[in-house]
Amino acid sequence: MKYYLIVGEASGDLHASHLMAALKEEDAQAQFRFFGGDKMLAQGGTLVSHYKDLAYMGFMDVALHLRTILRGMKKCKDDIVAWNPDVVILVDYPGFNLKIARFLHDKTKIPVFYYISPKIWAWKEGRIKEIRRNVNEMFSILPFEVEFYEQKHHYPIHYVGNPTVDEVDAFLKENPADEEGFRKAAGLDNRPIIALLAGSRKQEIRDNLPRMILAASSLIAEYQLVLAAAPGIEDDYYEKCMQEADVKVLRGQTYNILRYATAALVTSGTATLETALFRVPQVVCYYMKAGRLASFARRLMLKIPYISLVNLIADKEVVPELVANEMTVKTTRQHLLSILPGGEAREKQLAGYELMAQRLGEPGAPKRAAQKMHCILAGS
Repeated sequence: MKYYLIVGEASGDLHASHLMAALKEEDAQAQFRFFGGDKMLAQGGTLVSHYKDLAYMGFMDVALHLRTILRGMKKCKDDIVAWNPDVVILVDYPGFNLKIARFLHDKTKIPVFYYISPKIWAWKEGRIKEIRRNVNEMFSILPFEVEFYEQKHHYPIHYVGNPTVDEVDAFLKENPADEEGFRKAAGLDNRPIIALLAGSRKQEIRDNLPRMILAASSLIAEYQLVLAAAPGIEDDYYEKCMQEADVKVLRGQTYNILRYATAALVTSGTATLETALFRVPQVVCYYMKAGRLASFARRLMLKIPYISLVNLIADKEVVPELVANEMTVKTTRQHLLSILPGGEAREKQLAGYELMAQRLGEPGAPKRAAQKMHCILAGS
């Protein structure tokens, strides 16, 4: 069969590449064409356009590059029609992908599968109308989405498990523990590690990293601060944000850092889930300017009680969330102290991680998704 996939960022490239590998196991005749990235290209097929060419975030960024985005969307529509695949598989990236879904529903008979649902349960819940109308099958990676879609909106979906579980599991199996070797290669000493995961966008890093460092600075005699650098963020940008602080910056080592970390300060996102799967106690940090206004807007606009995937999956507060004006240096330090060895919150948080992991389920998300997709397309 012919599979056309569309992703809009690095995480989508990663998840889609694993899905492609699983589809090849189910379908020996699988052919791929895609808007994607290097990891997808490594699985074979034709890269029509790289996600970096269209990876614009935020109102102003999108507005400034609107002509480029519209050209990319037309290119995508024309290419799908010309290739006439058996299915188009959309991966997250709702601003672009939901418009493609509408086009395919209105102008073609090509079925649309969505892998990794848009987070409409957080905001823009009205998009359920577009999804119900234009998406043939939804493949979810978050267990609480089943209740949201099926019970609240009467739209049946497939929960296939979470691919981050697979990625962490594969890393641990393929990389035998060698803390001494890791520390030596990375230039670290024997002090326990406090991991800093400050986000993947410059604004997040600028707003959160300096406060994270200040919160942990009093612990430097006992602990070493290790920052997991994000792809695409230059070293000099980190240096400007850190202002000569005693922090070790490592690239391409996020999972190794988490594997050996004692605790972590984490900007909200998939990193909170990864940190939990490595069983590292964490404080979720998301500072924003105009904090009081941002906190009010959050209560007004967001439809969810938490911002971290850990708490959303567990359906209770497992990890502390310091958002907007709640993230001060003082409160961050207090919560960090509480999750270090001997801290009053450490064991409770670790127990909460086990509940979260149980709800996520076992590894095998890409395989389960590929099996369901192939069965539906084959009519079996």
